[in-house]
Amino acid sequence: MTQLLFVNASQVVTCAGPPRARRGGEASDAGVVENAAVAIDGEVISAVGAQSDLEKQFPDAERIDCDGRVISPGLVDSHTHAIFGRARYEEQQLRAAGVGYMEIARRGGGIHSSVADLRKRSEDELYDLAVPRIQRLASYGSTTIEVKSGYGLSLDDELKSLRVIARLSRDLKIRLVPTWLGAHEIPLEFRGSGPGRRDYVRLLIDEILPAVVREGLARFADVFCEPGVFTLDETRAILEASRSAGLGIKLHADELEPHGGAELAAALGAVSADHLAAVSERGIAALAGSGTVATLLPGTMLFLGRDRQAPARALMDGGAAVALATDFNPGTSPTANFPLILTLGVSQLRMSVAEVFIAATVNGAAALGLADKVGQLAPGFSADLALWDASDIREIPYWYGDRRCMGTWVRGKNTVTPGTPPIT
Repeated sequence: MTQLLFVNASQVVTCAGPPRARRGGEASDAGVVENAAVAIDGEVISAVGAQSDLEKQFPDAERIDCDGRVISPGLVDSHTHAIFGRARYEEQQLRAAGVGYMEIARRGGGIHSSVADLRKRSEDELYDLAVPRIQRLASYGSTTIEVKSGYGLSLDDELKSLRVIARLSRDLKIRLVPTWLGAHEIPLEFRGSGPGRRDYVRLLIDEILPAVVREGLARFADVFCEPGVFTLDETRAILEASRSAGLGIKLHADELEPHGGAELAAALGAVSADHLAAVSERGIAALAGSGTVATLLPGTMLFLGRDRQAPARALMDGGAAVALATDFNPGTSPTANFPLILTLGVSQLRMSVAEVFIAATVNGAAALGLADKVGQLAPGFSADLALWDASDIREIPYWYGDRRCMGTWVRGKNTVTPGTPPIT
């Protein structure tokens, strides 16, 4: 097996510690060490320690000279919607004119617009569109990326979307985690005088879910639990059926209104509850008393022009485990820039630099059930690393909007170098 030795780093951000979500004081320690090196043996990290010691221990390893830069675990982006067709830039102008999120949806925009577009496209078209998008996400330092379906909302189109994710996972070196989000919206054909929303919920549970499981296309099921989308009872039914079928469960919760989604996530033992910009005090308490990770998506609220972000400090101070993610999607968070989300974590959510790094690595991994495999630089963990054009960890969220990632390694293989093409 190939041995690599990363040397001459200004700092090694290890995020080392228990293989689980971090809370309280644990989330304030990113494990930053100096004069250290990282040794890789094949696909796993074999040692992290004093450079002088590891140079003696691994004399034949290929040396990767970090040249005074920061090295960290690869970022874990635990919430994206990267399988879609065209962009929805016209909606940004509508929002600027005062048209609300739900009104845009009622006009056939929003998710419905992406559904209509995706249904017209072939699997090959969607694959070709997704490749540079995933590469762009990775170019900002992400080595593990969750990717949802959810713009198909029919048996054939949901399977088509998930098959694209499977192809991407086989063809790209990046670790992808597939999530089935058939419950992203009630499709237009199940509204009005046609079949009702109950019929769509039955379709999800009785036909689409079994097909997804039969083909092994998803690790998780997700539901958009929000007034006007899926009710608490509908969400519970879909997620309980998904769990019984062998999928992990997560949900979009309390994004626009306090709806009880966080409480439901905690009660069901969901791996994560995501968004939470409108989470209630009861929801915060429920998450704090559960194993469910609170995944916050500050880029979404920024892009929507909202003046309220998720209450990160209340969640963290209350004892909840907090993760950060991009929510990369064509309508409400069209950014692949995870370090920009770290900037928002510091400047908007009032998190420390150490806290945003834990949220983007260890806790992101926990939000995907992978905290025992990725998210930290420690012996036995996957050799997933990011090299940053910075001499101090605090520079990474400081240079906001800038791409400072110089390269990534996934399972010990170099995956990203500068020059990734733009998203289209």
